[in-house]
Amino acid sequence: MIESFSDICLLAGNSNKALAQEIADNLALPLCSAKIGKFSDGEINVTINESVRGRDVFVIQSLCYPVNDNLMELLIIIDALKRASAGRINVVMPYYGYARQDRKEKGRVPITARLVADMLTTAGADRVISIDLHADQIQGFFNIPFDRLYGRPIIADYILSENESMDNVVVVSPDAGSVKRSRKLAEYLNVPLAIIDKRRPKDNVAEVMNVIGEVRGKKVIMIDDMIDTGGTIVGAANALEQLGASKIICACTHPVLSGPAVERIESSAIDRLIATNTIPLTADKKIDKITVLSVAPLLAKAIKIIHTGKSISSIFS
Repeated sequence: MIESFSDICLLAGNSNKALAQEIADNLALPLCSAKIGKFSDGEINVTINESVRGRDVFVIQSLCYPVNDNLMELLIIIDALKRASAGRINVVMPYYGYARQDRKEKGRVPITARLVADMLTTAGADRVISIDLHADQIQGFFNIPFDRLYGRPIIADYILSENESMDNVVVVSPDAGSVKRSRKLAEYLNVPLAIIDKRRPKDNVAEVMNVIGEVRGKKVIMIDDMIDTGGTIVGAANALEQLGASKIICACTHPVLSGPAVERIESSAIDRLIATNTIPLTADKKIDKITVLSVAPLLAKAIKIIHTGKSISSIFS
Protein backbone atom coordinates (compact mmCIF):
# COMPACT_ATOMS: atom_id res chain seq x y z
CA MET A 1 0.00 0.00 0.00
CA ILE A 2 1.20 3.52 -0.78
CA GLU A 3 0.87 5.67 2.33
CA SER A 4 0.19 8.91 0.47
CA PHE A 5 -1.30 9.37 -3.00
CA SER A 6 -1.29 13.18 -3.11
CA ASP A 7 1.37 13.13 -5.85
CA ILE A 8 0.34 9.97 -7.75
CA CYS A 9 -2.51 9.57 -10.20
CA LEU A 10 -3.85 6.38 -11.81
CA LEU A 11 -5.78 7.09 -14.99
CA ALA A 12 -7.67 4.38 -16.86
CA GLY A 13 -8.33 4.38 -20.57
CA ASN A 14 -11.32 2.51 -21.97
CA SER A 15 -9.41 -0.58 -23.19
CA ASN A 16 -9.30 -2.53 -19.90
CA LYS A 17 -11.11 -0.72 -17.12
CA ALA A 18 -11.53 -3.85 -15.01
CA LEU A 19 -7.75 -4.38 -14.86
CA ALA A 20 -7.20 -0.69 -14.06
CA GLN A 21 -9.63 -0.94 -11.16
CA GLU A 22 -7.87 -4.09 -9.88
CA ILE A 23 -4.53 -2.26 -9.96
CA ALA A 24 -6.05 0.67 -8.07
CA ASP A 25 -7.52 -1.71 -5.49
CA ASN A 26 -4.14 -3.41 -5.03
CA LEU A 27 -2.55 -0.03 -4.32
CA ALA A 28 -5.51 1.21 -2.25
CA LEU A 29 -5.68 4.24 -4.54
CA PRO A 30 -8.61 5.79 -6.40
CA LEU A 31 -8.67 6.08 -10.17
CA CYS A 32 -8.25 9.64 -11.42
CA SER A 33 -11.54 11.25 -12.42
CA ALA A 34 -11.66 11.66 -16.19
CA LYS A 35 -14.21 11.64 -19.00
CA ILE A 36 -13.05 9.73 -22.07
CA GLY A 37 -15.63 9.48 -24.82
CA LYS A 38 -16.31 10.42 -28.42
CA PHE A 39 -17.87 13.29 -30.30
CA SER A 40 -20.76 12.53 -32.62
CA ASP A 41 -18.39 12.16 -35.60
CA GLY A 42 -16.26 9.55 -33.79
CA GLU A 43 -13.40 11.82 -32.71
CA ILE A 44 -12.10 11.02 -29.22
CA ASN A 45 -12.80 13.51 -26.45
CA VAL A 46 -10.76 13.53 -23.22
CA THR A 47 -11.39 15.68 -20.16
CA ILE A 48 -9.41 15.18 -16.94
CA ASN A 49 -11.57 16.29 -14.04
CA GLU A 50 -8.90 16.87 -11.40
CA SER A 51 -5.52 18.59 -11.19
CA VAL A 52 -2.51 16.57 -12.33
CA ARG A 53 0.00 19.42 -12.10
CA GLY A 54 3.33 18.06 -10.90
CA ARG A 55 1.88 14.60 -10.21
CA ASP A 56 3.27 11.20 -11.14
CA VAL A 57 0.62 9.92 -13.56
CA PHE A 58 0.23 6.27 -14.63
CA VAL A 59 -2.03 5.81 -17.67
CA ILE A 60 -3.34 2.23 -17.92
CA GLN A 61 -4.22 1.28 -21.48
CA SER A 62 -3.81 -1.95 -23.48
CA LEU A 63 -3.49 -1.71 -27.25
CA CYS A 64 -6.03 -4.47 -27.84
CA TYR A 65 -9.15 -4.52 -30.04
CA PRO A 66 -10.15 -1.99 -31.25
CA VAL A 67 -6.43 -1.29 -31.37
CA ASN A 68 -6.55 1.90 -33.46
CA ASP A 69 -9.16 3.52 -31.23
CA ASN A 70 -7.25 2.52 -28.09
CA LEU A 71 -3.95 3.80 -29.48
CA MET A 72 -5.44 7.13 -30.51
CA GLU A 73 -7.18 7.42 -27.15
CA LEU A 74 -3.87 6.82 -25.37
CA LEU A 75 -2.07 9.46 -27.43
CA ILE A 76 -4.81 12.02 -26.72
CA ILE A 77 -4.72 11.23 -22.99
CA ILE A 78 -0.95 11.75 -22.96
CA ASP A 79 -1.35 15.06 -24.78
CA ALA A 80 -4.00 16.21 -22.29
CA LEU A 81 -1.73 15.30 -19.36
CA LYS A 82 1.26 17.04 -20.91
CA ARG A 83 -0.73 20.23 -21.47
CA ALA A 84 -2.03 19.99 -17.88
CA SER A 85 1.59 20.06 -16.58
CA ALA A 86 1.72 16.50 -15.24
CA GLY A 87 5.01 15.89 -13.48
CA ARG A 88 5.72 12.55 -15.18
CA ILE A 89 3.62 10.55 -17.62
CA ASN A 90 4.04 6.78 -17.29
CA VAL A 91 2.26 4.59 -19.84
CA VAL A 92 1.22 1.22 -18.37
CA MET A 93 0.58 -0.82 -21.51
CA PRO A 94 -0.08 -4.44 -20.49
CA TYR A 95 -0.40 -5.47 -24.14
CA TYR A 96 1.71 -3.73 -26.80
CA GLY A 97 -0.31 -3.71 -30.01
CA TYR A 98 1.42 -3.76 -33.41
CA ALA A 99 4.38 -5.55 -31.77
CA ARG A 100 4.45 -8.31 -34.42
CA GLN A 101 5.57 -5.86 -37.10
CA ASP A 102 8.99 -5.32 -35.56
CA ARG A 103 11.26 -5.69 -38.62
CA LYS A 104 11.18 -5.71 -42.43
CA GLU A 105 10.78 -9.31 -43.55
CA LYS A 106 10.19 -8.22 -47.16
CA GLY A 107 10.24 -5.06 -49.22
CA ARG A 108 7.85 -2.13 -48.86
CA VAL A 109 6.40 -3.03 -45.45
CA PRO A 110 6.30 -0.84 -42.31
CA ILE A 111 7.86 -1.38 -38.90
CA THR A 112 4.79 -0.39 -36.93
CA ALA A 113 6.22 -1.43 -33.56
CA ARG A 114 8.76 1.38 -34.00
CA LEU A 115 6.09 3.77 -35.28
CA VAL A 116 4.01 3.22 -32.12
CA ALA A 117 7.12 3.87 -30.00
CA ASP A 118 7.77 7.13 -31.85
CA MET A 119 4.15 8.22 -31.49
CA LEU A 120 4.11 7.60 -27.73
CA THR A 121 7.38 9.48 -27.25
CA THR A 122 6.32 12.40 -29.44
CA ALA A 123 2.97 12.67 -27.63
CA GLY A 124 4.85 13.16 -24.35
CA ALA A 125 5.23 9.82 -22.57
CA ASP A 126 8.14 9.79 -20.12
CA ARG A 127 8.17 6.05 -19.42
CA VAL A 128 6.52 2.88 -20.73
CA ILE A 129 5.76 -0.33 -18.80
CA SER A 130 4.61 -3.43 -20.67
CA ILE A 131 4.34 -7.20 -20.22
CA ASP A 132 5.88 -9.89 -22.46
CA LEU A 133 6.81 -8.06 -25.63
CA HIS A 134 6.54 -10.09 -28.81
CA ALA A 135 10.14 -9.19 -29.70
CA ASP A 136 12.99 -8.11 -27.41
CA GLN A 137 14.25 -5.43 -29.80
CA ILE A 138 11.13 -3.30 -29.29
CA GLN A 139 12.69 -2.02 -26.07
CA GLY A 140 15.40 -0.42 -28.22
CA PHE A 141 12.83 1.51 -30.24
CA PHE A 142 12.36 3.88 -27.30
CA ASN A 143 14.60 6.74 -26.21
CA ILE A 144 12.76 6.92 -22.88
CA PRO A 145 12.87 4.37 -20.03
CA PHE A 146 11.06 1.14 -20.90
CA ASP A 147 10.27 -1.52 -18.29
CA ARG A 148 9.46 -5.00 -19.58
CA LEU A 149 7.63 -7.25 -17.13
CA TYR A 150 6.96 -10.98 -17.46
CA GLY A 151 3.74 -12.96 -17.13
CA ARG A 152 5.55 -16.31 -17.07
CA PRO A 153 6.01 -16.49 -13.25
CA ILE A 154 2.28 -15.89 -12.73
CA ILE A 155 1.45 -18.74 -15.10
CA ALA A 156 4.16 -21.02 -13.69
CA ASP A 157 3.06 -20.51 -10.08
CA TYR A 158 -0.51 -21.36 -11.07
CA ILE A 159 0.63 -24.55 -12.82
CA LEU A 160 2.63 -25.59 -9.74
CA SER A 161 -0.35 -24.92 -7.48
CA GLU A 162 -2.58 -27.11 -9.67
CA ASN A 163 -0.19 -30.09 -9.90
CA GLU A 164 0.94 -32.17 -6.94
CA SER A 165 3.74 -33.71 -9.01
CA MET A 166 5.64 -32.54 -12.10
CA ASP A 167 7.23 -35.97 -12.76
CA ASN A 168 5.27 -36.64 -15.96
CA VAL A 169 5.26 -33.08 -17.35
CA VAL A 170 7.12 -31.71 -20.38
CA VAL A 171 7.15 -28.15 -21.70
CA VAL A 172 6.83 -27.99 -25.49
CA SER A 173 7.83 -24.95 -27.52
CA PRO A 174 5.18 -24.46 -30.24
CA ASP A 175 7.83 -23.10 -32.65
CA ALA A 176 11.49 -22.10 -32.86
CA GLY A 177 10.70 -18.50 -31.93
CA SER A 178 9.26 -19.58 -28.58
CA VAL A 179 12.19 -21.78 -27.50
CA LYS A 180 13.74 -19.19 -25.16
CA ARG A 181 10.39 -18.50 -23.47
CA SER A 182 9.58 -22.21 -23.19
CA ARG A 183 13.04 -23.08 -21.86
CA LYS A 184 12.68 -20.54 -19.05
CA LEU A 185 9.30 -22.04 -18.10
CA ALA A 186 10.79 -25.55 -18.18
CA GLU A 187 13.63 -24.41 -15.90
CA TYR A 188 11.16 -22.73 -13.54
CA LEU A 189 9.08 -25.91 -13.35
CA ASN A 190 12.18 -28.14 -13.40
CA VAL A 191 10.84 -30.32 -16.24
CA PRO A 192 12.17 -31.37 -19.70
CA LEU A 193 11.77 -29.32 -22.88
CA ALA A 194 10.60 -30.46 -26.32
CA ILE A 195 10.41 -28.39 -29.51
CA ILE A 196 7.97 -28.42 -32.42
CA ASP A 197 9.53 -27.89 -35.83
CA LYS A 198 7.05 -26.22 -38.16
CA ARG A 199 6.82 -24.12 -41.27
CA ARG A 200 4.51 -21.18 -41.96
CA PRO A 201 3.44 -21.09 -45.64
CA LYS A 202 1.43 -17.89 -45.10
CA ASP A 203 0.24 -15.58 -42.32
CA ASN A 204 -1.80 -17.26 -39.55
CA VAL A 205 -1.17 -20.72 -41.09
CA ALA A 206 1.36 -23.16 -39.60
CA GLU A 207 2.16 -26.78 -40.37
CA VAL A 208 3.81 -29.10 -37.83
CA MET A 209 6.74 -30.96 -39.40
CA ASN A 210 8.40 -32.77 -36.48
CA VAL A 211 8.65 -32.86 -32.66
CA ILE A 212 12.08 -32.90 -31.06
CA GLY A 213 11.73 -34.58 -27.66
CA GLU A 214 9.55 -37.17 -25.91
CA VAL A 215 5.84 -36.40 -25.46
CA ARG A 216 4.15 -39.82 -25.50
CA GLY A 217 2.24 -40.41 -22.26
CA LYS A 218 3.25 -36.97 -20.97
CA LYS A 219 1.26 -34.01 -19.72
CA VAL A 220 2.29 -31.29 -22.16
CA ILE A 221 2.49 -27.56 -21.39
CA MET A 222 2.88 -25.09 -24.26
CA ILE A 223 3.45 -21.38 -23.68
CA ASP A 224 3.50 -18.41 -26.05
CA ASP A 225 3.38 -14.66 -25.58
CA MET A 226 0.04 -14.40 -27.39
CA ILE A 227 -2.64 -16.45 -29.10
CA ASP A 228 -4.31 -14.66 -32.00
CA THR A 229 -6.37 -16.81 -34.38
CA GLY A 230 -5.31 -19.96 -32.54
CA GLY A 231 -4.11 -21.75 -35.67
CA THR A 232 -0.54 -22.34 -34.45
CA ILE A 233 -1.35 -23.52 -30.94
CA VAL A 234 -4.34 -25.66 -31.98
CA GLY A 235 -2.38 -27.31 -34.80
CA ALA A 236 0.45 -28.05 -32.38
CA ALA A 237 -1.96 -29.44 -29.75
CA ASN A 238 -3.69 -31.73 -32.25
CA ALA A 239 -0.31 -33.00 -33.48
CA LEU A 240 0.83 -33.67 -29.91
CA GLU A 241 -2.37 -35.60 -29.20
CA GLN A 242 -1.65 -37.82 -32.23
CA LEU A 243 1.87 -38.39 -30.87
CA GLY A 244 0.42 -39.71 -27.61
CA ALA A 245 0.41 -36.75 -25.22
CA SER A 246 -1.91 -37.61 -22.31
CA LYS A 247 -3.00 -34.04 -21.52
CA ILE A 248 -2.38 -30.71 -23.22
CA ILE A 249 -2.26 -27.43 -21.32
CA CYS A 250 -1.64 -24.21 -23.25
CA ALA A 251 -0.73 -20.85 -21.79
CA CYS A 252 -0.27 -17.31 -23.05
CA THR A 253 0.07 -13.86 -21.57
CA HIS A 254 -2.05 -12.07 -24.18
CA PRO A 255 -5.33 -13.76 -25.25
CA VAL A 256 -5.97 -11.83 -28.48
CA LEU A 257 -8.31 -14.63 -29.64
CA SER A 258 -9.45 -13.05 -32.88
CA GLY A 259 -11.55 -14.57 -35.66
CA PRO A 260 -12.20 -18.31 -35.19
CA ALA A 261 -9.80 -18.69 -32.23
CA VAL A 262 -12.37 -19.57 -29.54
CA GLU A 263 -14.16 -22.09 -31.75
CA ARG A 264 -10.84 -23.68 -32.70
CA ILE A 265 -9.76 -23.98 -29.06
CA GLU A 266 -13.15 -25.35 -28.00
CA SER A 267 -13.03 -28.16 -30.56
CA SER A 268 -9.29 -28.89 -30.28
CA ALA A 269 -7.18 -31.31 -28.26
CA ILE A 270 -6.37 -28.51 -25.79
CA ASP A 271 -7.62 -29.46 -22.32
CA ARG A 272 -7.10 -26.03 -20.81
CA LEU A 273 -5.87 -22.61 -21.88
CA ILE A 274 -4.32 -20.44 -19.19
CA ALA A 275 -4.18 -16.72 -20.01
CA THR A 276 -3.85 -13.41 -18.18
CA ASN A 277 -6.09 -10.36 -18.21
CA THR A 278 -3.77 -8.03 -20.13
CA ILE A 279 -6.58 -8.17 -22.71
CA PRO A 280 -10.18 -8.34 -21.44
CA LEU A 281 -12.24 -11.28 -22.67
CA THR A 282 -15.72 -10.55 -23.95
CA ALA A 283 -18.58 -12.77 -22.79
CA ASP A 284 -18.50 -14.93 -25.93
CA LYS A 285 -14.83 -15.78 -25.28
CA LYS A 286 -15.29 -16.90 -21.67
CA ILE A 287 -15.50 -20.64 -22.22
CA ASP A 288 -14.86 -23.40 -19.68
CA LYS A 289 -11.50 -24.30 -21.23
CA ILE A 290 -10.06 -20.84 -20.55
CA THR A 291 -8.67 -19.87 -17.13
CA VAL A 292 -7.76 -16.19 -16.64
CA LEU A 293 -5.10 -15.05 -14.16
CA SER A 294 -4.67 -11.44 -13.08
CA VAL A 295 -1.57 -9.33 -13.71
CA ALA A 296 -2.91 -6.57 -11.46
CA PRO A 297 -0.65 -7.43 -8.46
CA LEU A 298 2.41 -7.45 -10.75
CA LEU A 299 1.56 -4.08 -12.32
CA ALA A 300 0.64 -2.58 -8.95
CA LYS A 301 4.03 -3.63 -7.57
CA ALA A 302 5.80 -2.14 -10.60
CA ILE A 303 3.92 1.14 -10.24
CA LYS A 304 4.84 1.39 -6.56
CA ILE A 305 8.51 0.65 -7.28
CA ILE A 306 8.70 3.19 -10.11
CA HIS A 307 6.88 5.85 -8.12
CA THR A 308 9.22 5.45 -5.14
CA GLY A 309 12.34 5.46 -7.32
CA LYS A 310 13.44 1.91 -6.55
CA SER A 311 14.90 -0.67 -8.94
CA ILE A 312 12.36 -2.48 -11.12
CA SER A 313 14.72 -5.50 -11.24
CA SER A 314 13.70 -6.34 -7.67
CA ILE A 315 10.47 -7.75 -9.16
CA PHE A 316 12.44 -10.47 -10.96
CA SER A 317 14.51 -11.65 -8.00
